[in-house]
Amino acid sequence: MRAMVFEGGGRPLQLRDLPVPAAGPGQIQLKITACGICRTDLHVVDGDLTEPALPLVPGHQIVGEVSALGAGVTGFELGQRIGVPWLGGSCGHCWYCSRGKENLCDEARYTGYQINGGFAEYTVADARYCFPIPPGFDDIQAAPLLCAGLIGYRSYRLVEDCENIGLYGFGAAAHILIQVARHRGQRVFAFTREGDSEAQDFARDLGAVWAGDSTCDAPEPLEGAIIFAPAGELVPQALRAVRRGGRVVCAGIHMSDIPSFPYAILWGERELVSVANLTRRDGEEFLPLAAQIPIHTTVHRYPLERANEALDDLRAGRFSGAAVLVP
Repeated sequence: MRAMVFEGGGRPLQLRDLPVPAAGPGQIQLKITACGICRTDLHVVDGDLTEPALPLVPGHQIVGEVSALGAGVTGFELGQRIGVPWLGGSCGHCWYCSRGKENLCDEARYTGYQINGGFAEYTVADARYCFPIPPGFDDIQAAPLLCAGLIGYRSYRLVEDCENIGLYGFGAAAHILIQVARHRGQRVFAFTREGDSEAQDFARDLGAVWAGDSTCDAPEPLEGAIIFAPAGELVPQALRAVRRGGRVVCAGIHMSDIPSFPYAILWGERELVSVANLTRRDGEEFLPLAAQIPIHTTVHRYPLERANEALDDLRAGRFSGAAVLVP
């Protein structure tokens, strides 16, 4: 099979011919039809996340058809369309796993980081962490739901009772989450890179009541904010934007250092929290909700061999929405 392989050292991905992986006990083999590209993939290839299993096939927003079932796998059938997310496995028995918090397991393993992912024609995945794709989404549109959607939804659940929500960084996750918020009648304020008028127009088209630079003050007090951009300097900015009792959620797996800030902008029962990964419950709740709304993902398609170009375009902010690789 063809695969794009990361060999470390900041080098571009290389197109390689690899053996098709076989499904072991508890695993599903997939013929991949689409794989979303995520900012976390950038953090892997740029060295911000420092423990990849090299050589590595990146990619963790995988949509494919079941092509083989390993021993002991039930609940799936050949030819079924399923999705594979970032969280690829956990121990299943620790304090966290026994309480439905497998996203915090010390032995958790991640797709496209410690486990070969979806920048390929085939992959294998732990059946416990695979989700059926609802009808109504084609494969390319479904791919961004597996990370931008799932981790975004986990972040959103922490502000779902807020009337006014700020989204800092308007990329793949925010363009999905604004549709959930608007479906529930919430007002969304979008904060983008300075001067990114295209992203601001995109946010307004999706229903934002206001869109502007992340350096700007919010036009009115917010009750909650989610920071998707990996920029620590946005944390004090968002704390200043939320009213007393408000909550700021840091949604990324990586963020630059947060600068010191005066206690006064945290005081008043404001909360600063982070979101780590996702749980199976998130997938079981969000994917049916996405079909019900229904969510429309704005996607930019790249063939598999142009993965480096897609990563460069994401890094430079050359598109709105999400990028998807197609084998």
